Amino acid sequence: MTAAAELKDTAVTVAGLGVSGVPAAKVLHGLGARVTVVNGTAGERQQAEAAELEALGIPVRLGDGDTLPAGTELVVTSPGWKPTSPLFRAAEEAGLEIWGDVELAWRLRGPNAAPWLAVTGTNGKTTTTRMLAAILEAAGLRTAAVGNIGVSVLDAVLGEREYDVLAVELSSYQLHWAPSIRPHSAAVLNLAPDHLDWHGSMAAYAADKGRVYHGNKVACVYNVADPATEDLVRAADVEEGCRAIGFTLGAPRPSQFGVVDGILVDRAFVADRQRNAQELAETGDVNPPAPHNIANALAAAALARAYGVPPEAVRDGLRAFRPDAHRIAEVAVVDGVTYVDDSKATNTHAAEASLAAYPSVVWLAGGLAKGATFDDLVRGAADRLRGAVLFGADRALVRDALARHAPQVPVVDLERTDTGAMAAAVAAARGLACPGDTVLLAPACASMDMFTNYNVRGDMFADAVRALPATGDRPA
Repeated sequence: MTAAAELKDTAVTVAGLGVSGVPAAKVLHGLGARVTVVNGTAGERQQAEAAELEALGIPVRLGDGDTLPAGTELVVTSPGWKPTSPLFRAAEEAGLEIWGDVELAWRLRGPNAAPWLAVTGTNGKTTTTRMLAAILEAAGLRTAAVGNIGVSVLDAVLGEREYDVLAVELSSYQLHWAPSIRPHSAAVLNLAPDHLDWHGSMAAYAADKGRVYHGNKVACVYNVADPATEDLVRAADVEEGCRAIGFTLGAPRPSQFGVVDGILVDRAFVADRQRNAQELAETGDVNPPAPHNIANALAAAALARAYGVPPEAVRDGLRAFRPDAHRIAEVAVVDGVTYVDDSKATNTHAAEASLAAYPSVVWLAGGLAKGATFDDLVRGAADRLRGAVLFGADRALVRDALARHAPQVPVVDLERTDTGAMAAAVAAARGLACPGDTVLLAPACASMDMFTNYNVRGDMFADAVRALPATGDRPA
């Protein structure tokens, strides 16, 4: 099945409600498919979503996400469902295809659909995708940042608005269920252990990330500092003439983007790249100009230049870009101490980049480790840690790593998980910090043990910081 017409009268089971399942069910129903939605939980939100779909004539089974409805011919899944789910085992035994919402969107594209510039990686995906969209807009192109970023790619593909090109953020979950997508160009920003409980192994996780390169037409963008991303390029089956384009925080070699004397430069999409480079922007045009964010900007620039945007659009787009909340966002300076919210640092790789941006840190960390270990993270940051405040379900893992690799660092271990826990963490961090230090919320863990999501965690941190006594009122 490759076209909307072929879905008519097809019995489709949609696995999961939420931001992916509900739009997918509506789209399929509108195309004339016979849709049934299944969902393993039956909470208040799920009941409301089910009522909305049932009002359209779409049956929903709540509380049973394991049983494949009789007569199913195709399964369309929300990205979070694990490949080992009983529903999928039953579908595979029946010889059925399993699509994600991204795969569905790709197959429903029209003949003149906007090409995709795709971004994936363990960290930095959303920032890079939004930077890319800002650059494309600065070039006068009709575009949008879609996909895992919160805007459904289905809505972008099937909506009334016409686009010249789409900036598409893709998670490893989405890529796992999207075997057919073929972007114009794509980037893998970095690879580090994450979601291994879902993928089963690092090799499987990397392989799903690498799917983003398959069928690329112009450029496969990789991280020079992360050889595993280049390995994925080498393994990809791309169109004839597609090029490998690296990005680096150092001086670039031919077919790379990099930094020279504080200038972001393109040595890939220029005439005589052996001897020439094109200036694109200054590092000061990147907001914030932390090293890992400059790397994000270089990746975005590489994808945009692969699409043919002029150099000045890269500069103007980066200047116009504003980062999302909870990404190395300065909250306040109190008594000479800077408080920074990077609640989005939900894994060790992201926390490593965040810690590397500051010379003297009191670190707030902990939460759900998702199978991660912290020895390498702590070992690499030990010389810049002035203190640590730990909270959450897996804080002992961080505490033990600190004891092994940074025994000189004072640690406050908070057992409490009530609504006042973050305020207590901020107060404890303040007690450890001196003027010139940065109190950094970069938890290296997921948030759901104590908070609804990382946004709520960051908001509570910011609220606690803003509630600190005014400068000069610090207790003795």
